[in-house]
Amino acid sequence: MKIPALKKHYLETVVSALIQSNGYKNCHQVPVVEKVVINSGLSAAHEKNWIQEVAKEIGLITGQKPIFTRARKSISNFKLREGMPIGVKVTLRGPRMYEFLERLLAVALPNVRDFQGVSRKLDGRGNYNLGISDHSIFPEIMVEPGRNSLGFDITIVTSAKTDDEGRELLSLMGMPFRRISTAA
Repeated sequence: MKIPALKKHYLETVVSALIQSNGYKNCHQVPVVEKVVINSGLSAAHEKNWIQEVAKEIGLITGQKPIFTRARKSISNFKLREGMPIGVKVTLRGPRMYEFLERLLAVALPNVRDFQGVSRKLDGRGNYNLGISDHSIFPEIMVEPGRNSLGFDITIVTSAKTDDEGRELLSLMGMPFRRISTAA
């Protein structure tokens, strides 16, 4: 089985750079990306066949079949019943995770119009959340006129203990963080 290019980059350069900069005793202390979760909640879930379309599109982007998330309780104001599908979710690990991250960092994010970089803010535990408002930035998706654009959230879960460790790990892996502006 072929090793994904991003994992090879991680093993060859990122690990040694993190050991050198943070003074880890061995390679097992170095933070690693554990999983990537792609989640899309649907406001139009009650529309016929829309949730199947969303599942198909996210399946194309990730290369893995998504699971449906269901409503826990009924809310009459939202025309929502308990057990009704309200979103889709995919958890990627291993080679698929690295391939998805590589496509995200090298192809999809640079396709965003007027791209200035992504936010430098992590969640306090070394994990990173990214919102994508238009799924057509991925090359697997063919955009048809008159179709709704699909938005989803990407959560990159790392084993980093602090935000600084997580930020350093992700930036060495190629995450295009915004430059810190030094306004005078």
